[in-house]
Amino acid sequence: MDSIAEPVHVTDAAFEKTVLQAPLPTIVDFWAPWCGPCRMVAPILDKIAKDYSGQLLVAKVNTDENPSWAQKFGVQGIPTMLFVSQGKVVHQQVGAVPEPYLRDMVDEFLRTAGVLSKPDKN
Repeated sequence: MDSIAEPVHVTDAAFEKTVLQAPLPTIVDFWAPWCGPCRMVAPILDKIAKDYSGQLLVAKVNTDENPSWAQKFGVQGIPTMLFVSQGKVVHQQVGAVPEPYLRDMVDEFLRTAGVLSKPDKN
């Protein structure tokens, strides 16, 4: 599971194993199909998953179908992205943000997680 180049859809049942016990730093995107801002951020997360493959896992949780972990983390609005390293939330981003801003957050997250700094630009 260490070089997944696309977001992984996670259920409530799989959340602990996939996210909290992940060997890689993970961005969890809490989203829903009806959410406009969620649809705006989805292609950015797709690109990030591909560009940072092997260094970062992008997990997506549909809050309509899997509400438990969103409730446990106190998610009030979507999209909410949790940056999780070694089972702990180290940063939270609520709402859609521009790609350069999100990439800066990812770079900082990976630096503080001790993984890396810059992806290959293809």
